Amino acid sequence: MERLQKILSQAGIASRRASVQLMRDGRVTVNGTTILELGTKADASRDDIRVDDRRVKGAQRRRYILLYKPRGYITSRSDPERRPTVIDLLVKGGVREYVYPVGRLDYDSEGLLVLTSDGELAAHLTHPSHGIEREYEVRVRGVPDQHDLDRLSRGISLEGRRTSPAEVELTKVIDAENGQQALLSFVIREGRNRQVRDMCDAIGHPVNELRRVAIGPIRDNRLKTGYWRELTAQEVAKLRKASGQL
Repeated sequence: MERLQKILSQAGIASRRASVQLMRDGRVTVNGTTILELGTKADASRDDIRVDDRRVKGAQRRRYILLYKPRGYITSRSDPERRPTVIDLLVKGGVREYVYPVGRLDYDSEGLLVLTSDGELAAHLTHPSHGIEREYEVRVRGVPDQHDLDRLSRGISLEGRRTSPAEVELTKVIDAENGQQALLSFVIREGRNRQVRDMCDAIGHPVNELRRVAIGPIRDNRLKTGYWRELTAQEVAKLRKASGQL
């Protein structure tokens, strides 16, 4: 017996969070009974589980995908403003299963993004208590001094709440036409929306370009912009270990 939201997630119906909303909306039934209680458990091999009166089939093969997101794409399954999404890239590449992004990568940023149909792993990877490292290459306007770098490393107060300590290093100074710029290596362990950009704004060095180069133990310097590949079994195992699932 497993919780319904876990069964729905493993079957590729929706993420666990979205599955909870399906139950709250009265769209899920078990053996003909509408389920509204969130702690309800069922047996996927025996019970007649339905969403919108369509029977939920057994758990599908789980997909674990690594995508290099280009700038100008929304990290979401859909967008009310009809901007292109990361799912559009996967559909063009032949992915038909219901997968969803793990965490955020904002519209103006690029880099590595994990998408999966494994709701349990996604929940572990995004839970703040596990502190999965995310590494970025960040190009900022101007050159931060050591005081600025120390402030970033200790944490910056954003909207009344201080960010967790980060690992920030100045890796290169670039002479650009409109003045000097700096390339920073940035490692954070929390996932607030636009966090790196807001931290750099707070020290007076706004971001020109931002690229995520690693998610926990996963990195791939050869993956081209807009392309994706399946994670290997070894990589999935490393993600499970890093997220505390093993």
